[in-house]
Amino acid sequence: MALVKLQTQHFRNLAPDTISFSPSFNLIYGVNGSGKSSVLEAIGYLGLGRSFRVSRHQAVVAHGQQKLTVFGGLDQGLETNPTSDKANPERLAHRLGISRDIGQKETLLRVDGEAVRNLSLLAMHLPVSVIDPGVFDIVAGGPGKRRQFLDWLVFHVEPSFSTLWQQCQRVTSQRNKTLRNGRLDESLLRVWDAQYSTLAEKLSDARAAVFERFKVAFDEVLQELDAGWARGLKMDFYPGWDRSKPLTDVLLGHREQEFRMGHTLYGPNRADIRLKLGGRPVAETFSRGQQKALVILMKIAQGKVLSDQGKQVTFLLDDINAELDVRHRQMLARKLQALRCQVFITSIEHPEPEVLWPEGDAPEYRMFHVEHGKLTEEKTGEPPQESH
Repeated sequence: MALVKLQTQHFRNLAPDTISFSPSFNLIYGVNGSGKSSVLEAIGYLGLGRSFRVSRHQAVVAHGQQKLTVFGGLDQGLETNPTSDKANPERLAHRLGISRDIGQKETLLRVDGEAVRNLSLLAMHLPVSVIDPGVFDIVAGGPGKRRQFLDWLVFHVEPSFSTLWQQCQRVTSQRNKTLRNGRLDESLLRVWDAQYSTLAEKLSDARAAVFERFKVAFDEVLQELDAGWARGLKMDFYPGWDRSKPLTDVLLGHREQEFRMGHTLYGPNRADIRLKLGGRPVAETFSRGQQKALVILMKIAQGKVLSDQGKQVTFLLDDINAELDVRHRQMLARKLQALRCQVFITSIEHPEPEVLWPEGDAPEYRMFHVEHGKLTEEKTGEPPQESH
């Protein structure tokens, strides 16, 4: 599915107008502070339930306001009609809404006019994948970034994963409280160990199964890349403990260590995607440019897994001109076009489709100029607008 309508109220500096988008590519430009990144942020709210730029909801609501609302209309996009790139805004498949009252700390969620309680019910309709300057920490950052990367894909392949993950988080939290209570309560820890281990096995099975599908897609994408490092790259899933042993035995064998640290050290909360070249982590051996290329390929492989399932991913590419050279931008645009993804690209400069698609095979796209939070669509061939 694709997001073809967006309306916000009190979301940063965005105007409350209803905007219609293409189910294919949307090119958005404007000066810094004009609101172009805020458009992507609002879209991300519908698919992620949070901002991908900041952690605090208070930073997103417009100045002087206490409540923000984001509404989105989805159509079937390019999923079921391979011959058409045109959206029909009058035939929406789903309507999504999210409202946050900052003062009351309340969140209201709606799907097709009905109130729902779980953010996953919104997210399942709109798989949103973000490529912005922070995303390159997937390679350079800690295991948490790579876990989050994998879990996003697992959720969209296996929707029941969300409930399992939440259950495991609750048990982990209770187990950590027991480890920090000042005395080693062995009987209570054994109760938590049993519950934690059962959930950990199921969670890790789901991750491992989806990782194998991801790795197949990644290897296919990698084979098309003409780069020396691509041939020696090794990617493996580490579940968070040695699965040749029962997790209950691993936890019991490291009881004193966990008690000293005050938290759980083994299990799915320590899972990782390990990326190595010549036996060494790529974070230590790859240049910054190689790391960026690797993350792009990983994101494309994510999209391929879902595309093979008939799902259309909405990619948010925020200010990629500042992070990627022309060659990598062209590769990304070409691959996402082939996967029939919906794509939003922001830039300071006026977009040049002939640069992204030099072969002259550009997809259907819409172009927007943003100024003071207001989007204005430009017709193809119009000269760029000047910002004031």
